[in-house]
Amino acid sequence: MPTNDPRPTKAVRREDARAKALALRQEQERKAKRNRLLAIGGLVAAVAVLGAVVFAIVRQGAERAEAYGTVQYGGGADGLVVPAVDEVEGPSVAEGGAIPVSAAGVGEAAEGTTVTVYFDFMCPYCGQFDAANGAELEQLATQENITVEYRPISFLDGTSQGTFYSTRAANALAVVAEEDPEHMVAFMTALYDNQPEEGSSGLSDTEIAEIATEAGVPAAVTEQFTATVDGTFEVTTDDGTEEREGTWRTYAPWVAAATQQAETDLGGISTPSVLIDGVKWEGDLYTPGPLTEAVLAAAAGAQG
Repeated sequence: MPTNDPRPTKAVRREDARAKALALRQEQERKAKRNRLLAIGGLVAAVAVLGAVVFAIVRQGAERAEAYGTVQYGGGADGLVVPAVDEVEGPSVAEGGAIPVSAAGVGEAAEGTTVTVYFDFMCPYCGQFDAANGAELEQLATQENITVEYRPISFLDGTSQGTFYSTRAANALAVVAEEDPEHMVAFMTALYDNQPEEGSSGLSDTEIAEIATEAGVPAAVTEQFTATVDGTFEVTTDDGTEEREGTWRTYAPWVAAATQQAETDLGGISTPSVLIDGVKWEGDLYTPGPLTEAVLAAAAGAQG
């Protein structure tokens, strides 16, 4: 005959429930502890990664500060007083911040119509402008009564992650204008053909020199792209104006002064900006043809 197991007493059932509850609580605590350890481990790893990133950024900043600390006029000092463009050393082919190009050559202005171009080598719109009009401007400059004035400026220095690319490129162009003018326009075009993205660190000094070499500029000239000079600059402090010593690329003061002059000339910098005989041209800057037509019309009107 089957036997009936006696039903557990109430006390036994209570103890079983307590044991199961204890086991469940212990399992939950074990999982919670494991999750805490995983979270702590993940946090430690994240902090380590963040620390490595911060270290890399600081190290990169220090390296760039060391590599490019002598690029900009005055070193970007607060309260810097920039001299007038005709008060600083510039390429002998430049006047008032402009590098004129005409049928007579680089540095020579022709009687007649002048088309003036303000540009920054970091400006993507300047690159688009040159792609549309660069060759046509070069052709216009061969006309007997037309001068093309190129005005490189550096208002986008702050977008190149501490390398002051705009100043470095403009300084290199000034060196070529001074030392090897016959290749200046070709070098300028080549810089645009290899234009870095705005907001990047720009081309390195070595890359700029390589581009110049490919454009026909001799090594004796490209070696001067990183040459520096010593001088004094003025800063405005709470106690007045004082002079400080500085070291910078050869034509960095000229680039800084030309940038400030552009601010005055244009009533606020915007690149590219084009003037025909001193009047800002508001036509299509990014399509081949319209600018050339406007310049030729102005030249014909001047002759008539």
